[in-house]
Amino acid sequence: MTNLRRRDLLAATGGLAAAALGARSAQAQTRWQVATAYPDGNFHTRNMRSFIEQVQAAAGGRLQIQLHSNASLLRMPEIKRGVQTGQAQMGEILLSAYGNEDPFFEVDSVPMLVTSTDMARKLAELQKPYVEARFQRQGLSLLYWVPWPPSGLYTNVPVESVETLRGTKMRTFNALTNRFATLCGATPTLVQQAEVPQAFATGVVNAMVTSAATGVDVQAWDFCRHFTPIGFTRTKNAIFVQTRALQSLPADVQAAIRTAAAAAEARGWEASDTETVNQQNILQQRGMTIGTASPALMQGLMRIGAIQADEWVAKAGDEGKRLIDAYRTAIA
Repeated sequence: MTNLRRRDLLAATGGLAAAALGARSAQAQTRWQVATAYPDGNFHTRNMRSFIEQVQAAAGGRLQIQLHSNASLLRMPEIKRGVQTGQAQMGEILLSAYGNEDPFFEVDSVPMLVTSTDMARKLAELQKPYVEARFQRQGLSLLYWVPWPPSGLYTNVPVESVETLRGTKMRTFNALTNRFATLCGATPTLVQQAEVPQAFATGVVNAMVTSAATGVDVQAWDFCRHFTPIGFTRTKNAIFVQTRALQSLPADVQAAIRTAAAAAEARGWEASDTETVNQQNILQQRGMTIGTASPALMQGLMRIGAIQADEWVAKAGDEGKRLIDAYRTAIA
């Protein structure tokens, strides 16, 4: 073999080795971006950070995940589409905020349908196949979901009945809370969580219905004096991934993600119940009055909830009726 041919062979072999090393390096440097609209201190965000840490540890450096919190990468209305199109590989959304896209995303936001953790678990179990099927058609895979603590009314006067809410300007966060405000005689205004303090400060809204956890996030004591727990809903945050991005990973990393997601879901549900007490205590420590819902208020809320449940079934069709019938049988 001539020296020239030997050099050519060595060069080719070196090139192949370099290409193989480059491929391994590319795999080792797979990076995902994750978008969430919630701040770092929120229990959902803390839970996601634990999920990410578990995944990265199991992946052994083959997958790096960067979390963009507090709507710093994408705002809530942009996150789902952003994951579908690859602006981010993972996202977290308040699922019911996408109720205009599909009613099955918002069933957990029907007022007074779910008022306890056991009820929330039953609804989630029955709702999940419908949501997974819809995500699958859109190139997304649901990883886990976690409910918010039950909601309450934030006002500057005690709420004796639904009539107290008439004429208020109510901050809402999805289509069903918009409808709830209308049925209460309030004026609904859709405001994303990060924009709540400014909306109150400028008089755009003067009341809202949301969890104690959100109240702490937005420092509701700066603009509201009363918090009245009413149960109301256990809306869920859904954490999902672009299916194509997930399937491009080695099988063992995919399995590690599923394992970490199951752990995050269990941890998140437990944290949600803990937050119910802890965050309400913070509201009180900051000077807010924690009210007790009167029988008249609860009766009025249940009447509105029944109207909205019927409206939801009419919108969701036969599948929706099957879901609600199955749920009511399960909680009977």
